[in-house]
Amino acid sequence: MEHFYTLQGEGFHSGVASYFIRLGGCDVGCVWCDVKDSWDASKHPQMNVDDIVSIASENPARVAVITGGEPAMYDLTALCDALHNAGFQTHIETSGAYPIKGALDWVTVSPKKFKAPVDEALAMADELKVVVFNKHDFDWAEQHATKVPDNCKLYLQPEWDKRDSMTTLIIEYIKQHPQWELSLQTHKYINIP
Repeated sequence: MEHFYTLQGEGFHSGVASYFIRLGGCDVGCVWCDVKDSWDASKHPQMNVDDIVSIASENPARVAVITGGEPAMYDLTALCDALHNAGFQTHIETSGAYPIKGALDWVTVSPKKFKAPVDEALAMADELKVVVFNKHDFDWAEQHATKVPDNCKLYLQPEWDKRDSMTTLIIEYIKQHPQWELSLQTHKYINIP
């Protein structure tokens, strides 16, 4: 769908210069999705892997974040291998709704109620990032925290349009459950992609 050079805005790697590769196609259908244009893959031009890596390599950072849409709908082996050959670390941001195919250095799983994550994806998670839209999402978060590796980073992130009401609840929850940490969409606060 698009590709761009920016700073990672949320989660464990927040603030890290990264090249984002946003793949078109998603059948998860989150109501709060901020890139609904990504859902229909046929609306976006296809690029070959060599061109993507060549363009990404024009920038000095060597972190590539594969996102979507839902990037795990695709076999990412060729893209990950080419990025690794060019010296990149490969990261993915996925709902976990599909098994992940490809050599990823960092896996962020952000489970969605609209299409629950598969256990195979949760088992690969380096980072579990749960978007909090309402109070029930704390239970949703805890359910999924039991399915990730022990060393997985656990994040609660307010849904952007609910940030005023949910951030305070998240802070109080984290104070009572310190295994969780706060993630904010800093890219939206500072107005970068």
